[in-house]
Amino acid sequence: MPGHHLQISLAQEQGDLPYFRRNAGLTAFVEGWGLYSESLGDEMGIYRTPYERFGRLSYEMWRACRLVADTGIHWLGWDIEQARRCFAENSALSPHNIQTELERYIATPGQALAYKIGELTMQGLRDEAEAALGDRFDVRAFHDELLGAGAVPMDVLQARMRAWIAAQQATH
Repeated sequence: MPGHHLQISLAQEQGDLPYFRRNAGLTAFVEGWGLYSESLGDEMGIYRTPYERFGRLSYEMWRACRLVADTGIHWLGWDIEQARRCFAENSALSPHNIQTELERYIATPGQALAYKIGELTMQGLRDEAEAALGDRFDVRAFHDELLGAGAVPMDVLQARMRAWIAAQQATH
């Protein structure tokens, strides 16, 4: 179960960190991990049927619509009806869920973008580690290091993970 409960539990168990660090809610990290960990379902063999795969893809479409609506509202000046149409025409969300989502993005500009920036940063770091380490890449060790310091800003995470990659290269 690689989602938030794992990530948050590991952060809270970091007794050497101050309380505020063990419970930090940095959106790009926390939600980036949530999105990144969703992608692990395929490689873990969780999605066994076409219907289960469709469910995962439906969530991906919802995530894409969030990005478009968040950007449309706050950068392009869309009104709520334009954003609602984006969801209605491109996702399987119910009207109630669409309304709830739109209220979130109106109230918190950039939230959907922060989720995606975190996911892409984590996936990019994994790609870097796999390329640098080749057959020596250990996804479990990578995830341990990724989550090991709790929620941190993306630039701190990149520096931490690149130092880990270098250390792995030096020891093998």
